[in-house]
Amino acid sequence: MIHSLQLLFGFFGRVILSTFSVTMANLTSMSGFLLMGFSDYRELQILHALLFLATYLLALTGNLLIITVTSLDHHLQSPMYYFLKHLSLLDLCFISVTVPQSITNSLMNNGYISYVQCILQVFFFIALASSEVAILTVMSYDRYVSICRPLQYETIMNPCICRYAVTAVWLAGGLSGLMHTAVNFSIPLCGERVIHQFFCDVPQMLKLACSHEFINEIAVAAFTTSAAFICLVSIVLSYVHIFSTVLRIPSAEGRTKVFATCLPHLFVVTFFLSTAGFEFLQPPSDSQSAMDIMLSIFYTVVPPTLNPVIYSLRNEAIKAALKKVLSKGEFAQRKMYLKTIFKF
Repeated sequence: MIHSLQLLFGFFGRVILSTFSVTMANLTSMSGFLLMGFSDYRELQILHALLFLATYLLALTGNLLIITVTSLDHHLQSPMYYFLKHLSLLDLCFISVTVPQSITNSLMNNGYISYVQCILQVFFFIALASSEVAILTVMSYDRYVSICRPLQYETIMNPCICRYAVTAVWLAGGLSGLMHTAVNFSIPLCGERVIHQFFCDVPQMLKLACSHEFINEIAVAAFTTSAAFICLVSIVLSYVHIFSTVLRIPSAEGRTKVFATCLPHLFVVTFFLSTAGFEFLQPPSDSQSAMDIMLSIFYTVVPPTLNPVIYSLRNEAIKAALKKVLSKGEFAQRKMYLKTIFKF
């Protein structure tokens, strides 16, 4: 097993190193890309910018509130809230990769994005999306252990294991982003540098590539798709066991409490994976499609915005912690506490 992993990472290491020089050559010769965005009409561009700005501020506020309450409230220090805090951090970063750039382009009436900006956007987009799939898988396993194996929960999901799991989530996302970025930007481009999206979308960018230069990308895509499929199977198996256990609970109140905890997570997983999977598996079109734009919004903008609302409205502990933190006296105490921390 260890030997196989060494061969696997050695292969991808050689792919990344071999494509790095080509990427740097492209970096010196490419000036940038043109993002087509939503519309050529100025009024619609301004409307899009305002809607995206409102959505971004809502996502920013919601995720920051969850990060704050799960960090400061000592009642929210269980593994479930620890993973939820990292999910909110991922969502905060994920929506910040694409939306601010799109708002700026619409307000400036200029869809240009530099080659370096596009590289960074692809890297962070793939890395954070992969990390989000991984953290959702970890959260489903946490719910499975909590409901199906409650007596072993503290042993299995101890703080050390939780830290290792979160570290693996971030590292796996970074590796996925690095592989996709190195391979995608080493492929020679044969078409016009026009992307029919509001961000540097990988399927749309592959449409610009030469048709005979896809060998490395196929290998990386097969690897990441297999990893995503394993995550999906793990999530499905976890919830099959969870629901089979819940249905055997004699108390209706107990079943309601479990469903209130698990159904929001299941909705988030289903919505994110279904929309992202449909978008990435369909062949890229040669022209801008309203369906492509809507699907991209569904997996880039909607989940980071809805996650805080779903988890806060369906979770009594978080609602109580929010009221406590936002109360005048408690807020003043937290403010003094944070000032003391940053002072040192």
